[in-house]
Amino acid sequence: MKFYMTPGSCSTGIHILLEEVGAVFEVHIVNLPAGGHLEPDYVAINPKSTIPTLVRKDGSSITEFQAIAWWLARQYPKRHLLPEAPDGEVRVLEAMDYAVGTIHGQGFTRIFTTPNFTPNPADHDIVRARGREIVERGFAVMDAQLAGREFIAGSFSIADAALFYTEFWADKLKMNLPSNCRGHYLRMLERPAVRQVLREEGYRV
Repeated sequence: MKFYMTPGSCSTGIHILLEEVGAVFEVHIVNLPAGGHLEPDYVAINPKSTIPTLVRKDGSSITEFQAIAWWLARQYPKRHLLPEAPDGEVRVLEAMDYAVGTIHGQGFTRIFTTPNFTPNPADHDIVRARGREIVERGFAVMDAQLAGREFIAGSFSIADAALFYTEFWADKLKMNLPSNCRGHYLRMLERPAVRQVLREEGYRV
């Protein structure tokens, strides 16, 4: 398989899952700041020009964090990245979608790509502030879900990889994580796969 990613982005979560399941794959770096996601060769693989992308052995591509994570969990069932019970699975999917779609998609996106939300530089501080509000509220929601648990579903699941990369961003921005999220973040940092991925992506562990 071929994995197209950008270090330190949301693709870090998928990178962690690939290592957790023991998949054999090639890493291809997409330089987002330089417009690598818009290069014709990459667009041919992923017309959305987004990351991450996973190209499977048959040459077909999977895009979108949630789709790739769910496929990996189904492809490697012995790794138990999804609960067996339907209700447990849907709760994992619910949490993963919230981390990716809301905390990242609505919150951090306003912080990292502020000009996409307004052409007026005078409004940038307002947009970033709104992004921080969304992120903080999102972590409060996840903090309540983590109460009394080490991981979102009790044991490590695909949702934890999604939450982790947003916690990682918060840490890099020196944002305060609520206590349960902070504990989750620190536990994730102790996982061998997480430590390996961060080293490979150029971060000190």
